[in-house]
Amino acid sequence: MDTLQISIELLALLFLVAVIAGFVDTLAGGGGLITVPSLILAGVPPVMALGTNKLQGCMGTATSTMVMFRKGKLSWVTIKLAMIYAFCGAILGTLSLQLVSSEVLSFVVPVVLLLIAVYFVFSAKLSLENQKPCMTAPAYRRSVVPVIGFYDGFFGPGTGSFFSLAGVALRGQGLLDATASAKALNFSTNIASLIVFVVAGKIVWSIGLVMMAGQVIGAWFGAHCLFRVPLQFLRSLIVFVCLLMLARYAMQMGWFE
Repeated sequence: MDTLQISIELLALLFLVAVIAGFVDTLAGGGGLITVPSLILAGVPPVMALGTNKLQGCMGTATSTMVMFRKGKLSWVTIKLAMIYAFCGAILGTLSLQLVSSEVLSFVVPVVLLLIAVYFVFSAKLSLENQKPCMTAPAYRRSVVPVIGFYDGFFGPGTGSFFSLAGVALRGQGLLDATASAKALNFSTNIASLIVFVVAGKIVWSIGLVMMAGQVIGAWFGAHCLFRVPLQFLRSLIVFVCLLMLARYAMQMGWFE
């Protein structure tokens, strides 16, 4: 694709898409729902679209993670081990994708997305304050974190929402704290997957680099808005993103035909 003519208009459009995706992904996750279809509609082959999406997505999660650290919302001491486990899980997931069909997840992911949406709508525990955790930190990062990391490497959409939900439901984190932690973990999984895609040569660099710039802008604004938006708005945004992804899967599987 890099050898073909890519118009300035198309690059400008994808830049704008990346800005919007970076903003939404920082607040609620699901930015890939916006960028991957846009890349495919732009004529990028599906596998190349996934690789290019990881390239530009890394910059967005890197930006939001950096802002979280600078604002004191994340501590390297407490998050570093979880990031390592997330990284390892994503590496295994991306490598497994080369060997195993991902069609099985087409049945699992819609159910998970629906459960996330229902949880965030009806749960009374979603607050700014931390609650009593259901799992210890070591057990959580050794089991749940690498599993979600594996999912991100193997499939991807909704990873940020999954990390946020797990933080709230299993670690008793407040929604904003869970979302901040999710940015760091998602950055780690993105880097891991990107390494595999780079080695495999599955990236359109000209498009990816332009979208990286858009991700920086969107993620920067999203990270600065995260701790200013009302909790109810953030919860509603997560529900909306989950239901939007669910609708996309339903359309892909022909449920509406």
